[in-house]
Amino acid sequence: MLKVFRCWICGETYLGEEAPSDCPYCGADRTLLKPAEEYEYPDVDLSDKEKENFKKALELEVDNATFYYCANNKAENPKDEGMFKRLAKVEAEHAEAICMFLDREEPAINKKSEVCSHHLPDNLESAHQREQRAIEHYRKFAKEADHSRVKEFFEAIVEIETDHLELHEKEIDNLESPEQ
Repeated sequence: MLKVFRCWICGETYLGEEAPSDCPYCGADRTLLKPAEEYEYPDVDLSDKEKENFKKALELEVDNATFYYCANNKAENPKDEGMFKRLAKVEAEHAEAICMFLDREEPAINKKSEVCSHHLPDNLESAHQREQRAIEHYRKFAKEADHSRVKEFFEAIVEIETDHLELHEKEIDNLESPEQ
């Protein structure tokens, strides 16, 4: 029997007999996919510091989504194209979730930007650096959070971005030592 699950991080819904291993939209862990009737909108009276941190996070996510769309457009094979496209959508979903906290419209993401390289190794290295930078910021933002919902959000995003970091490391390793 189908059930409705809702992601505690991005608010998107998923229909299935059970929750997937990760949110298919934002990448949050399965434990953050709850029965839809348990979902609560992130109605938090943010402190000035939390607002400032969410605004910085929004800039990071929009910038990273823009980069990943560029890398998707420059990819030379379906695997890399698919990887970068999915990462772009995840980062865009993070931006949308941040806008829920800020109670504002989500900004447009430039899907035709030229902010990346034409070379896969350069894009993987840049992606790795971008994820490291985001993780550092989000760890700090989680520590500075006044509200448990805000702390939980940034901790979840750290886990998701860490997964991305590991994916890039694996792809960089594959380029350096291709299978024969």
